[in-house]
Amino acid sequence: MSGSRLQVPEASGARNKEEVILLMLCALSIPSILPFGIFRLYQHNWLLGAIDLTLVLGMSCVMAFVWHSRRVRFASVVVSLFYSTGMLLMIHLKGISMTYWAYPTMIATFFLLRPLIALAINTVSLFGLMALLYGQVSTLDQFTITVSIVLINLFSYIFSKRTAIQHGELNRLAEQDFLTGAGNRRALERSLASCAETQQSHGDTSLLLLDLDHFKQVNDHFGHAAGDLVLVRLCELIRERVRNSDQLFRYGGEEFVVIAWGASLQAAGELAEDLRKLVAATVMLEDCPLTISIGVATLREQESPASWLKRADRMLYLAKQSGRNAVRIAE
Repeated sequence: MSGSRLQVPEASGARNKEEVILLMLCALSIPSILPFGIFRLYQHNWLLGAIDLTLVLGMSCVMAFVWHSRRVRFASVVVSLFYSTGMLLMIHLKGISMTYWAYPTMIATFFLLRPLIALAINTVSLFGLMALLYGQVSTLDQFTITVSIVLINLFSYIFSKRTAIQHGELNRLAEQDFLTGAGNRRALERSLASCAETQQSHGDTSLLLLDLDHFKQVNDHFGHAAGDLVLVRLCELIRERVRNSDQLFRYGGEEFVVIAWGASLQAAGELAEDLRKLVAATVMLEDCPLTISIGVATLREQESPASWLKRADRMLYLAKQSGRNAVRIAE
């Protein structure tokens, strides 16, 4: 085993999709609103012009805040409230002719926030809009506006929910090993980083690095199809023994990682020994006894994921050197 390959990349500086969407909406809002503000000031319509420029300034501040802090959720709520309040103020001051701004404003809210939160904010805005329009338009027109806005919100909610479900499914598939169903390297790296970040709140967390002994001989003598079946069966055995809170990942080839959340070094060692015995006692391939070697390490305070993996890898190496079918624990 080589520690050099156990490098966990640093978190990417690339901005996530939530940041990009928020920055784009703010960037699009500024040139959309700014000309109206300038034109209204030119016409000496000071109040409406001031509202427009306040919205532009607010969007600019939000962009700067998100760009430097990357705190998207808080900024998204602020922008949504900013949009909704500005829309209602414009309708109150300018009249029914500004009602059409309610449609893009409410749709934008679903781009920024989770569907239920967006729906709640838009519902409040709708009640505010109806109060403003009461007595200003006919009952039929008010009913038509209400129904159209309700439909816009329902369609946006359904679309947002469906998109969120599809996004979750794509993320799951992108982080799943296609053969065994275990998490892949990408999922492992994310979980290791999460362990390091939340170490104090979860207490001890241990890592088991498993390797099938002499697995190359299985592929050489029985074929890769048989080897694939062995890997699938091994994962099934591991899942039968570990807790629901533990996570299983395929690290590469015949190597697997189990992250045992909240497990002390002693508990992780006992789990590793149980897994070793379980595999040794199970016939996964006729006329081919199979065993595993395991290295165990508990995350140290302020330890990096790469160092944690490297210590477990060192223990796995010692287990292999001792004759395989063994467990070695990092003290």
